[in-house]
Amino acid sequence: MINIPYGRQNITDEDIQVVIETLQSDYLTQGPKIHEFEVDFAKYVGAKYAVAVANGTAALHLNALALGVKPGDKVITTPITFAASANCIRYCGGEVVFADIDPETYLLDIKAVRQLLEASPKGTYHGIVPVDFAGRAVDLEAFRKLADEYGLWIIQDSCHSPGGYFMDSSGTKQHCGNGNFADLAIFSFHPVKHIACGEGGMITTNDKELYDKLMMLRTHGITKNESKYTNSITFAGGIDTYPLWYMEMQDLGYNYRITDFQAALGLSQLQRADEGISKRKKIAKNYEEAFNGKTFIKSQSGVIDGHAYHLYILEVEDRLGLYNYLRTQNIFAQIHYIPCHLMPYYRQFGWKEGDMPNAETYYKHCISLPMYPTLTDEQQDFVIKSVLNYYGAL
Repeated sequence: MINIPYGRQNITDEDIQVVIETLQSDYLTQGPKIHEFEVDFAKYVGAKYAVAVANGTAALHLNALALGVKPGDKVITTPITFAASANCIRYCGGEVVFADIDPETYLLDIKAVRQLLEASPKGTYHGIVPVDFAGRAVDLEAFRKLADEYGLWIIQDSCHSPGGYFMDSSGTKQHCGNGNFADLAIFSFHPVKHIACGEGGMITTNDKELYDKLMMLRTHGITKNESKYTNSITFAGGIDTYPLWYMEMQDLGYNYRITDFQAALGLSQLQRADEGISKRKKIAKNYEEAFNGKTFIKSQSGVIDGHAYHLYILEVEDRLGLYNYLRTQNIFAQIHYIPCHLMPYYRQFGWKEGDMPNAETYYKHCISLPMYPTLTDEQQDFVIKSVLNYYGAL
């Protein structure tokens, strides 16, 4: 059996061709493919605006900047996520406050968030960063109601869930990143994600003011929008109008741009996004049927319609033993994630073992099985049999 990773990209001949065509065009960066990708992605998730950037971490950082996070601002997030979800607040000097997860969904527990908010005067906290972990969508309608009660903004980290959704109180599908409840949302185009660009990220929003600010911060804080210029036409070197070469740096921004050939690859991949989710759901259903009822395994309870299945996670006994055994079978499972609050960097702020009992218990048992659209039935069957064989359940 060939190596079976926990996730991998699927690059087709069509993908390769569109990248070649872009490489042979006039633009390698700052060209038309980027805007085209932004427009199509915004339509895909149902948002008004999208901003393509260098990666998901850049997207998070720009969001924190656009929302005005400053030193000392307290922001709540989950400990079960990739570190970037929290780090973006630290980049701006803000204070990260972790709240525990729901042990059934693995998502940020809204009850734990409410307890934090109720324990301090209003104005203590500034925002919340919920994460659509593993592809399961957070109920942002409930979080929006809570955030409005305390005057908070929301950044939705949807890196795991393009195409995912939750059902709101009226029974309407609310797609991740559609901007109806979060101020800003972000996505990642890392190779193991649903849409692969090598690297890359996207921000979505329905707020025009935030969109304009993000577009400027993405490119060094520079604008070419004449209506926003503050220096005079004479200073710029013009007579009646600003000369075409003129631009202004009006804020301290970054070079967080994506390239045109990455955007071209993303556009091509986007065409197969729904097909990929369908295949992921089929894989999840096979896993669920294989592991349901096994006392030594806690599997996800049922295949959830709005789940985008970036990951398929089990909680198991003897996780280390299973992990090592699977590697002998060329099955490269992964662990998602080491709780952020117990990373050495965050321990320096006083976080310690026992602070997040649900997250810490989850970490002791979690393991992510292979999950990607090109995983064959034969490969998945081998993964299932290998897990069951380890526990003597065949």
